[in-house]
Amino acid sequence: MKVGVFIPIGNNGWLISENAPQYKPTFALNKEIALTAEQYGLDFILSMIKLRGFGGKTEFWDHNLESFTLMAGLAAVTTKIKLFATAASLVMPPAIVARMASTIDSISNGRFGVNLVTGWQRPEYSQMGMWPGDQFFSTRYHYLSEYVQVLRDLWQTGRSDLKGEFFKMDDCRLSPRPQADVKVICAGSSDAGMAFSAKYADYNFCFGKGVNTPQAFAPSAQKLIEATRQTGRQVSTYVLMMVIADETDEAARAKWDHYKAGADQEAIAWLGEQGAADKQSGTDTNVRQMADPTSAVNINMGTLVGSYASIARMLDEVAEVEGTEGVLLTFDHFVDGVKLFGERIQPLMRCRVDADSPVPSQVASQAARVARVA
Repeated sequence: MKVGVFIPIGNNGWLISENAPQYKPTFALNKEIALTAEQYGLDFILSMIKLRGFGGKTEFWDHNLESFTLMAGLAAVTTKIKLFATAASLVMPPAIVARMASTIDSISNGRFGVNLVTGWQRPEYSQMGMWPGDQFFSTRYHYLSEYVQVLRDLWQTGRSDLKGEFFKMDDCRLSPRPQADVKVICAGSSDAGMAFSAKYADYNFCFGKGVNTPQAFAPSAQKLIEATRQTGRQVSTYVLMMVIADETDEAARAKWDHYKAGADQEAIAWLGEQGAADKQSGTDTNVRQMADPTSAVNINMGTLVGSYASIARMLDEVAEVEGTEGVLLTFDHFVDGVKLFGERIQPLMRCRVDADSPVPSQVASQAARVARVA
């Protein structure tokens, strides 16, 4: 199973809590995380794009770097790990994104891919006068379908003449083209989002669900499998999950309870208001899940809480779900979290230390030592 890190491009990572680590995003922080992930043989890093935060006492996501420029910098200081930037498609024309991707492909020597988002939080775009109106909620995947066709045309042939409803290209050109196949990610959970991923994406991200329920996302993975039967394409699932680990299950649970006790209710209320604004995308969309107050302290992503051994066991369970190729992980403490994942969790994961795993030999050797002791 592949493992990636959802690096903290926004302040405070993914915990909307006064009791969680409070920090601003910097290149230095994300560089340290990227290099640590690469050191331990993790497969990729991904950065989101957020143009307006949720406010509250923690000023959650009010402070953000920009995804493509950050990943260009990280491409220059890494050598093996794959990198994905996120394109805010409403405000970034596809021809410009295609050229930026080609540039980072050159910097990284073919290690770059693009995550496409349609835009769901109205104030991100209305603050710039670029929100197209709430009808966009129902047409956003039609828009993104044309968008990705322009990208593919330019990357594959160097030209696009697409004449669509949203984009009308006129002998648009791109050179140099990327040296590698630029992989495209989407995070579709609605019917329209799944249909888009099945037709155009290489990977589809879905939210994990609940606390210590590693296979609860399985219906989403199955839904993607069914969608790809209609398109005849191979598109795999990657699951977004938070890891809160410690020496014992009890210590990890105490940290999780502490974070929940400090939940920034003002910021969480803002998230709920924005999620409720989309009345046209259906109940299964990621936006609805994010705005659910059940465990909004970490934006309702699936959360694995426990000892290092417990986390390893649960991640092995994730890998058993049909159609699942990998996980995208967040941590409460990112630098320590990635390091401890590499040293204490990864060596215990069967899905990371088998013969086909990219895990470095020193980690595999450590896993063998752990197994002998056990």
